This record gives sequence, C-alpha cells and structure tokens, in this order.
Amino acid sequence: MNFNTILLGLAVLTFTGCATKTQQTDHTVKVVGEMKNVMWKGQLQGNIQLDTIADKTNLYGLGPVEYLTGEILILDGKSYKSTVTSDTTMLVEETYNLKAPFFGYANISKWKEQNLPENIQTIQELEQYLDKETKASQRPFMFKLSGAVEQATIHIVNLPKGSKVSSPDQAHEGQINYKLENEQAEIVGFFSTEHKAIFTHHDTYLHMHLITADRKKMGHLDDVLFQKGAVKLYLPAE
Repeated sequence: MNFNTILLGLAVLTFTGCATKTQQTDHTVKVVGEMKNVMWKGQLQGNIQLDTIADKTNLYGLGPVEYLTGEILILDGKSYKSTVTSDTTMLVEETYNLKAPFFGYANISKWKEQNLPENIQTIQELEQYLDKETKASQRPFMFKLSGAVEQATIHIVNLPKGSKVSSPDQAHEGQINYKLENEQAEIVGFFSTEHKAIFTHHDTYLHMHLITADRKKMGHLDDVLFQKGAVKLYLPAE
C-alpha cells in the first residue's frame, strides 16, 4: 500500500466520522439565557437578537420577547411575534427583528412522524408519553404537533413598561390568557428533564407555543385538549 493510498483512506475515515457526528447533533437544542434570572432577578433585557442566528434553514424556536412584552415562535424558518391588543384580541406578525431574554432553538431537517395516540389529550399526558418514548433519545429535544385542538388556553406576557420584576407573580403582571376552541393548529415544543427553571417552569418538562393554522393567534400553551385521532406528533429523526 503506497503513501497516497494511506492518505486517501485516512481522509475518507475522517470525513465519515465528521458526517456521522454532524448527523447525530443535527437537532441539538441551543438554550440562551435562563427563565429563573428573568423571574427572580428581573433580567428582562434581550440576551439574543434573533436576526443573528446564522442558520435559519429548518429553524424552530420559542421564548418571550424582551421585557416580557410578547411571545416568539419560530416554525420551519419563519419567525412570529404575538402581542396583546386587548383582553380578547392579539396581533401576530412575521419578523426576525426581535430580542429575547431566554430562548431555545434548533435546526431540524428530518422528522419522524406518527399519529398521536388517542389516549393522549392533555399536556400532562403528552409529557408522560414523551418521557417514556424518548428514554434512549438525545435530550433536550424540540418537537412539533400538528392537527385539531378541541380546546386550548394560551397566554401572551404583557408586562407594563418600566415594571420591576423579582418574582414569577410580578413577571406575569399584565399577562392575558386566550381561550381557543376547535382550531387547526401547530405547536412547537421543548422537552427536557434537566431544564426546570431554566427553560421550563419548575413543575414540568415541557415548554410549548401554539399557533393557529390561519396564523392569527399565537402564544405560550398552558392547557389543551387534543381531538382524538386528529393530531400528528413529530420527533427529530436520529
């Protein structure tokens, strides 16, 4: 075996190893900032400018707008911002000109699609199902759901300008809750057993934002009743 053949073999092995590593970490979630610093320390300013995310291809993400003045959802490279306009109405805009105090995002090009089991209808049931089904998968991970929602409650943070925050109650001052019924919707979610108070609330492994199919309603998902047999679940392909 001559020297050139050896070099070629090493190059092939190196490339293959890099490609395998890239494939394994393709859907790695990046988390910027921490929820607890916002809620308890009042660090409301933006820690990430969404326009600076270099790769927006197959991008998914979620978090609040800086100073807790709205919600953000990135769905397959499109970035949406929702803000309160009244107790019953909101404004949903498509824009990357946003900053967030904490934010989670990932580039996911390949998904495993499945029907959400009919017995999974609530957030608590979804959390238990995801935890059970993904024990051997890379965590944390982002996922999405698409289909019919019988009922849901979403909220938009709406902190009054100039507010000081040193507790979760103060952070949610001005928040508006919206009830949804019989909507076609898409949900982007984050799952982790290690990010309580960092990117999920202290009592859950999930953080989810919902947007309706007509793109007129979007917010943080607090409660849901999925229509049986009418929802698809998408998990990152390994």
